[in-house]
Amino acid sequence: MSTADLSLKTVRGPSAVGSDWRRFWRLTWIISKKDYKLTYFGSVLGYIWSLMQPLLFFGVLYVVFAVIVTFNKGVPDFPVLLLMNIVLFGFFQGATGASVASVVIRENLVRKMSFPRLVIPVSTVVTASINLFFNLGVVIAFMLFYGVHPRWTWLGLILVVAALFVFTTGLAMLLSSLFVRYRDISPIWGVISQALYFASPVFILIENILPHGRVVTRLYLFNPLATLLQQARHWMIGGPVGGASPATLMGGRVWLLAPTAIALGVFAIGLWIFQHEAPRIAEGL
Repeated sequence: MSTADLSLKTVRGPSAVGSDWRRFWRLTWIISKKDYKLTYFGSVLGYIWSLMQPLLFFGVLYVVFAVIVTFNKGVPDFPVLLLMNIVLFGFFQGATGASVASVVIRENLVRKMSFPRLVIPVSTVVTASINLFFNLGVVIAFMLFYGVHPRWTWLGLILVVAALFVFTTGLAMLLSSLFVRYRDISPIWGVISQALYFASPVFILIENILPHGRVVTRLYLFNPLATLLQQARHWMIGGPVGGASPATLMGGRVWLLAPTAIALGVFAIGLWIFQHEAPRIAEGL
């Protein structure tokens, strides 16, 4: 037997996606549905609980900042806008928060050689998307009840949700892969996500940023979440000044390249790091 035959060869561990995309998406959907059902297993109210949290949060913010403090007074359809922003940002915060420890929690799946690891963080985002789908239905019903007239631009919400899904998935991949090695990621992301809440126009709307000048407004809208929430407001509600599109507020469409590049960059980095770490994830658990 030759020396070459006795030499050790490097054997790669399991990949992030696997060789079959159809199997990847089938597993993602199966796990997402299972997680969604288990979330409300044994609960009397079931899915209603997923509605209660954003609605209760909306009620508290509305009473405090619109009735007592009269914050954002004069903003057209502010209650509708506030509820929509809470639901959209709640999806981002909930999906990324659940994704942080998702790989560690699914250790039994990670240790299966043929299981595509990327299914785990992606499925957490898909599970949150199911909740988002139903919650947005409630938002639209509330808009109609409140007197907001439907228009064709409402279809643009699909694009906003799609872009938000991509950005959220990128962060989910990044956070879940880093958490395997660095358990400090969980509290750090908790602080960052809370900071992003105040750095996005959830209830601190663009009207509070515009007086600081065009440069500050541009920097504020470089945050992909801020751009997406503002675009959703523009398409769903509209209105003068504060209801303008991010491109108008930033002074031209070319400035949209910044938040777009950040969102796509986060997705690309998250995918690259997860693929790089996937063969060694089981070793880190």
